[in-house]
Amino acid sequence: MEFLLALRRRGIGDAAVLHAMDEVPRERFVEAGERSAAYADQALPIACGQTISQPYVVAYMTEQLALRPHHRVLEVGTGSGYQAAVLSRLAREVVSIERYRTLAEAARARLAALGYDNVEIVVGDGLAGVPSRAPFDRILVTAAATTVPQELVDQLADDGVMVLPLGPSGGPQHIIKLTKSQTGLAREELIAVRFVPLLAGQAREL
Repeated sequence: MEFLLALRRRGIGDAAVLHAMDEVPRERFVEAGERSAAYADQALPIACGQTISQPYVVAYMTEQLALRPHHRVLEVGTGSGYQAAVLSRLAREVVSIERYRTLAEAARARLAALGYDNVEIVVGDGLAGVPSRAPFDRILVTAAATTVPQELVDQLADDGVMVLPLGPSGGPQHIIKLTKSQTGLAREELIAVRFVPLLAGQAREL
């Protein structure tokens, strides 16, 4: 399939990640008018002024997490639910938090319809995470923070990994990989990206 070949050409080599990308029907997670472009390597608009990330970025960030079947994952920014669906194929449990109730409810319905029953979607403040469910083996943030959110670091298990876009809205952003150990956080700067900003609080509307 051209979709997977394109990911391989751009350097995605993890067979489990490629299988998950192949298994999840991306067209079910985009707006009806965008379905013809569902598998194009580009971000697409969804409700509430948000976006579904391009397939390469989804695969790249997922690969950087180095997921194992026993892992519990926190995703910050559910959006359409696509990234959560991919994570659900690779981890034991995914908790995904979304500030827009409209997006959360639609994603919950999509995931249920597809039988992805190891994803729990929470409406709330992504910057606060879900402390009642911590610690998490992996944390993936799908909107750009300007600084590393300490509350999320606190919810990361020892030897855990967090992957997030970091940088100002409208300015240079990079994917950052943080690995937590007893001696602190190891930080690695990865590829340049462009994400919507990570906003504090739960949305008052939508």
